[in-house]
Amino acid sequence: MRILVVEDEMSLRKALCNGLKKYGYGVDPANDGELALELIEIYAYDLVILDLNLPKMNGMDVLRKVRKTNKQLRVLILSARTEVEDKISGLDAGANDYLSKPFHFKELEARIRALLRRQFIEQDSVHTHGNITVDTALKCVSVNDQKIELTKKEYSILECLFLNKGRIMSAEELIEHVWDSEANLFSNSFKVHINSLKKKLAKHTGDKGLIQNTRGLGYFISKEVADETAE
Repeated sequence: MRILVVEDEMSLRKALCNGLKKYGYGVDPANDGELALELIEIYAYDLVILDLNLPKMNGMDVLRKVRKTNKQLRVLILSARTEVEDKISGLDAGANDYLSKPFHFKELEARIRALLRRQFIEQDSVHTHGNITVDTALKCVSVNDQKIELTKKEYSILECLFLNKGRIMSAEELIEHVWDSEANLFSNSFKVHINSLKKKLAKHTGDKGLIQNTRGLGYFISKEVADETAE
């Protein structure tokens, strides 16, 4: 999942980005409202963390402009404004959640997880396919109730494919959701991660074709579980 952090205070912005990356999110920073709007137009973000007191364009104006063209993007306001009226104004303008500063990072991450689950039409956090289970709340994968170890990138790729089951996702789209804007689309990093992921899944599930690839188009997981009796 890819997140945009819009915060003008440099130390807090860096702390948020570094903290979220440790949880496996792809994260981009923006230090003013105008840059935030430019990045939102370019990249497909899953969620935006938005401060209100921003240079060039304040957070409320950013939110209103985003909502004119994008109703689905999840926006979490993170602000030092603690008055009830400020929270009501932010939510009425289209924010999905509002967290006041100071805050505990674990609460912020929990709210992010809740919003991202809500993004996929209120689906449960636990997704199954045959004998494999992906828990998007706990960020873990298990096969026959036995947890398997994946790197953060491997997990993020698998989660993205599970949440878009039955739809082909190009390598570029997966990279946009899992990596940040500094990712090199022409590097071998993505292929290394997805090949490693496929090998681990095949080893534990016995299904070498769980993640399928349509040459020139991208990767997908079928909606239907493959028939184990098929040749």
